[in-house]
Amino acid sequence: MTQLGTHLTKAKQLVLWSDTWQLPFSINKCCLLNVGKNSHGIVVSIGGSILPVVTHTRDLGIIVSSDLSPFLHVTDIVSKAHMCAGLILCTFMSRDIHLLKRAFLVYVRPIVEQNSVIWSPYTA
Repeated sequence: MTQLGTHLTKAKQLVLWSDTWQLPFSINKCCLLNVGKNSHGIVVSIGGSILPVVTHTRDLGIIVSSDLSPFLHVTDIVSKAHMCAGLILCTFMSRDIHLLKRAFLVYVRPIVEQNSVIWSPYTA
């Protein structure tokens, strides 16, 4: 059996397992991500619904792209952190540097540090 056939068999086994334990898949949250340069052109279906083929997806808060580049994830994190920092500057009337630093450490830093091992593995 080919590697592709093995994966399709495993997908069918997952569907059978979910039916047995009455834990249905949320089909609208499922997708197929081809990792690498080659697109295999396969069609995978779960419960009669064909899974869409995507170039990137979010899994456990991490954006994974087909080339495994951290670019999309880092861009998303920087955007969220920038938006949060802007909200801090708009919301706080005081310009006390100690207050702003504390607000930054409490609200912005956790956004940047969450899953930082993914995009900067050598600093962990």
